[in-house]
Amino acid sequence: MFWDEKYETLPKKDLGRLQLKRLKKTLVQVQNVDFYRRLFKDAGIRPEDIKSLDDVRKLPFTRKQDLRNGYPFGFFAVPLTKVVRIHTTSGTTGKPTVVGYTKKDLRTWAGLIARNMTMVGLSDQDIFQNMVNYGMFTGGLGFHYGAELIGMTVIPSATGNTRRQIEMIQDFGVTVIHCTPSYALHLAEVAEEMDARLDSLKTGLFGAEPWSDSMRRELEDKLGVTAYDSYGLSELFGPGVAFECRERDGLHIWHDCYLVEIIDPATGEVLGEGERGEMVVTPLVKEAMPLIRYRTGDITMLYEDGCICGRGQKIARIMGRSDDMLVIRGINVFPSQIEHVLLEIPEVGNQFMVYVDRVNHLDEMTIDVEINRDFFSGELKDLARIQNKVVKALRDALELRTTVRLVEPGSLPRFEGKAKRVVDRRKDTL
Repeated sequence: MFWDEKYETLPKKDLGRLQLKRLKKTLVQVQNVDFYRRLFKDAGIRPEDIKSLDDVRKLPFTRKQDLRNGYPFGFFAVPLTKVVRIHTTSGTTGKPTVVGYTKKDLRTWAGLIARNMTMVGLSDQDIFQNMVNYGMFTGGLGFHYGAELIGMTVIPSATGNTRRQIEMIQDFGVTVIHCTPSYALHLAEVAEEMDARLDSLKTGLFGAEPWSDSMRRELEDKLGVTAYDSYGLSELFGPGVAFECRERDGLHIWHDCYLVEIIDPATGEVLGEGERGEMVVTPLVKEAMPLIRYRTGDITMLYEDGCICGRGQKIARIMGRSDDMLVIRGINVFPSQIEHVLLEIPEVGNQFMVYVDRVNHLDEMTIDVEINRDFFSGELKDLARIQNKVVKALRDALELRTTVRLVEPGSLPRFEGKAKRVVDRRKDTL
């Protein structure tokens, strides 16, 4: 099951030649961007100095703040008349990042999504409900056009109105859904409240936030789907940069379109296969907004071995973001680790919130977690037993003492988009 078998299965030697050819073209293209002309000049590097793929390490990194500093169109490498669409990323910490696309960019992006969906067995026989934001974020339209390219029947339901989403699944015989994993859990909860059967569903495509194998099992059990992980970044087109195949052991990243490095986020040193660090990506086929060595902030690693599906080298599932990593009393903690622990405990639900405070100059982490309705008796002795069980499981997994507060089912916030499960209040005490 291939959409573009030639490029999905390029032998390593041929792939390297193609990557170098496309890298050299990208290095010329970015000279249309003031930021890169200055960057190359300051580093004393000319595009023609890059003669091998390893030579890319001579080039400085590009960071998200650089893109924000170029707001709005400072990173466009083509005239604005050639830009046919604009998306933005979140601007919660200042100006958003603006991303532009040429007509060719949009065709390329749709083709990458088509690769992903075909890889897991989807076809023009499927009915696809796209339950993600259709606004300035890239999540909705990327999958929309990729699904249409395949010939799928697309329902652009976007986010919100969960009961109506469930009715559409039933009425239209939806076979495939796409949303964040946290929203999928909420969808399952509401379906259970409605006593609604979702028998037509077969496949769930979930991304935009890290999620664990425990959550995968939970989603598959409650929705009756086979769940696949999707990875993307607006700066790299959007969703569809990497995707699981049917093996569901790591994600295939499309190396003909992206040059991937893994670095130590603290030192910038390039790491080897099997070493976990921050992913740095140089897109090789973008016209409107090419980038050089873009620091994604996402923590993963390159797998050493190939895949029996015949496609190229995979990356591990995203563990978290380098800027989302919590350092609690010298110990690194990712929200996905907490989620994995909680989902293994039947007495608690799948909704939680993490609060980090500084008390008497020490970091303290408090986790609010909902009790599973089936275990909610209200008896103090039962609550104490469950609470102790959760505290011990978290301590064993994180090697860290935490405070756990059990709360009533349905009392914590639900998220239609990316879940925001961490509130770090330490800066408020400085």
